[in-house]
Amino acid sequence: MKRHINLIFFFMLLGGIALAQHEEARKKQYNLESSGLAIQGRDPVAYFTLNKALEGKKDFSTSYNGVIYRFASKQNKDEFARNPTRYEPQYGGWCAYAMGKKGEKVEIDPETFKIVDGKLYLFYNKFFNNTLKSWNQDETRLKTQADRNWMKFVP
Repeated sequence: MKRHINLIFFFMLLGGIALAQHEEARKKQYNLESSGLAIQGRDPVAYFTLNKALEGKKDFSTSYNGVIYRFASKQNKDEFARNPTRYEPQYGGWCAYAMGKKGEKVEIDPETFKIVDGKLYLFYNKFFNNTLKSWNQDETRLKTQADRNWMKFVP
């Protein structure tokens, strides 16, 4: 009986180590910029429900697989907890256009986004260069290429 309990504990420990390693690898691929927050602290649920990039509040934060998200309300935090993969940005929160065009991780402007087929895509928009406009001109091809390119980064 004691041996059985020790084996269970051993496998639980291994599982915890594997999860921690997965989370750390995942964090390295995500766009967390200097704040350490996904989407520069914007509420991922608000993109879908309000079509806006709302600032999240520290009081409504959660971590999903090592990535920290903030929310504008408890309701949005709870909604995210029910289905986090629905609300996470594509390509780790990096610019969708850059991922499709060159397979590069490029910073984003969290105010420049598009929902496509129920998924959140973010874009670079600085210095008169709004990559969402370029994305819209060739979305199907760029999305296919971005999906393929992102697989190089997925832990």
